[in-house]
Amino acid sequence: MNAFAIVAQSAGHVPHSSYIGLSVLMFAIGLIGVMRRRNPLLLLLSVELLLNAANVAFIGFSRYWNNSDGQIFALVVMVVAAAEVVIGLGLVVAVFRQRRELDVDEMTELHG
Repeated sequence: MNAFAIVAQSAGHVPHSSYIGLSVLMFAIGLIGVMRRRNPLLLLLSVELLLNAANVAFIGFSRYWNNSDGQIFALVVMVVAAAEVVIGLGLVVAVFRQRRELDVDEMTELHG
């Protein structure tokens, strides 16, 4: 038996609670990051962690019910996350060029 067959055989025996536990842990870390951080780059990273936690839960439920709906929805969430990063980083770069300070509390009022 080669290494790929061993990994493929053992991958089918991951309990559903492991997916949910990992998802809850990732979501908690992301939520703490969103509530505590003032740097917009770290805030974006925390939001990405929240979205990836939802993806892990979708994949876990998809494997549990043996259908592909959760995997398809996870791909849609990844597209939304990519768009969020592009827009968020664009805003961060624009604010940094104007103000030279990246503090979320200071950016509450954006004037044109």
